[in-house]
Amino acid sequence: MKETHVISLGAGVQSTTMLLMACHGEITPKPDLVVFADTGWEPRQVYDHLEWLKGEVARFGIEIKTVARGNIREDLLRAAKTGSRVASLPFFIRNQDGTIGMVMRQCTSEYKIKAVRKAILEHLGITTFRGYKGRVFIWMGISTDEIERLRQTSGTPENRYPLIEKMMSRLDCMNWLTRHGYPIPPKSSCIGCPFHDDRIWLEMKRNDPEAWADAVYVDRAIRHLPRINGEVYLHRSCVPLDQVDLNEDQMDFFDDGFLQECQGYCGV
Repeated sequence: MKETHVISLGAGVQSTTMLLMACHGEITPKPDLVVFADTGWEPRQVYDHLEWLKGEVARFGIEIKTVARGNIREDLLRAAKTGSRVASLPFFIRNQDGTIGMVMRQCTSEYKIKAVRKAILEHLGITTFRGYKGRVFIWMGISTDEIERLRQTSGTPENRYPLIEKMMSRLDCMNWLTRHGYPIPPKSSCIGCPFHDDRIWLEMKRNDPEAWADAVYVDRAIRHLPRINGEVYLHRSCVPLDQVDLNEDQMDFFDDGFLQECQGYCGV
């Protein structure tokens, strides 16, 4: 039975390591397709790293295909202005009675999963997986310290977790990259992802003022997002982002705490 192996590339530490290990023959077989699903709202450092990575893996005869199903930032701002539909991020909501809730996450499916699946179908030259006789494996860059993010799959495609197979943690990935003379990638996730904890928000505020200003702008713009009851916020406190107390004098950066992201498709 024909097998097709696809890397879902987030362009962060884990998926970068997984791809480069495949280039070096440490994970087999050689992937048939590498897909970066671009939401359009990654930090500039991620896009810079992606361009470097494209050049590096090309030396091994591997191409990274970038795909997109819209721009999540532009779609959010359009929805805030016109009331058009948008796939929701896991926003925090302050209800009229003062309680805080959370919006169901749709962004992973809309901007990541569907984009990757469409790229695979195009690669195979088919329009649906229904009736397809081969096996398709999507490699996910999840490491042993993120074991809770594993998702069981049935049918086609099937998820595969090469870093779990190798018993590699995120630190193991960083050590592998260092040993092979590769740079450590920046964290890959949308600038305004509500799953950011205070460590990530503060790191952005201190080290990437352009991204921070953009997140603050979008946070204000979506406050009264149509089709959602209550006030919408990017921060879990339901306080405007630029007014959140990020404990700047006490923050410890050794643990980034970012383990709730997008079902293995984001931030890896």
